[in-house]
Amino acid sequence: MSTAEAWPALPLALWRDTRDTLHLWTQIVGKVRLARTPWQNHSWHVALYVTARGLSTGPIPDGARSIQIDFDFLAHALLLTASDGQMRQIALKPMTTAAFYAAVMDALAALGATTTINPMPNEIPDAVPFDKDSAHLAYQPEYAQRFWRVLASSHRVFSRFRTGFLGKVSPVHFFWGSFDLAVTRFSGRTAP
Repeated sequence: MSTAEAWPALPLALWRDTRDTLHLWTQIVGKVRLARTPWQNHSWHVALYVTARGLSTGPIPDGARSIQIDFDFLAHALLLTASDGQMRQIALKPMTTAAFYAAVMDALAALGATTTINPMPNEIPDAVPFDKDSAHLAYQPEYAQRFWRVLASSHRVFSRFRTGFLGKVSPVHFFWGSFDLAVTRFSGRTAP
């Protein structure tokens, strides 16, 4: 892969609407993880993880099995899978956030993993509940994929960066509230 492919241009003016929609869609998926995953310090249990195809919740407890939700930015699909072999798929395409929210909740119910989340977006001014949002509906496959490629390249850099530190360090993870990729090093000093 060339450097240009690994670090594609991502001009905000060209993908702002897709970015804003993906921010909300990742919050819906992230809140499913938040609702079902045991708490970890620093809220590490709520983040999404960069994969070879997009972003993932990783395994989420569901009784005696696990479920997982993956954004696949190569196939442009949201995959909801269960460790018992069940699977549901939602095409990533232009649709309202309300329609995406309903599709995710319906897919979870079909898997036998009905989940209730707080429908208010986090860290977004003047937010509209997911189930009422008909304004955010853009999905440009090219820019969604470029965004993921930038995340994947940044993940490689962050992973390398975190290896040189012997103290406590976070995994490289994507926080859906602020819509950013992060890695944190801890000094060991007492914090407030």
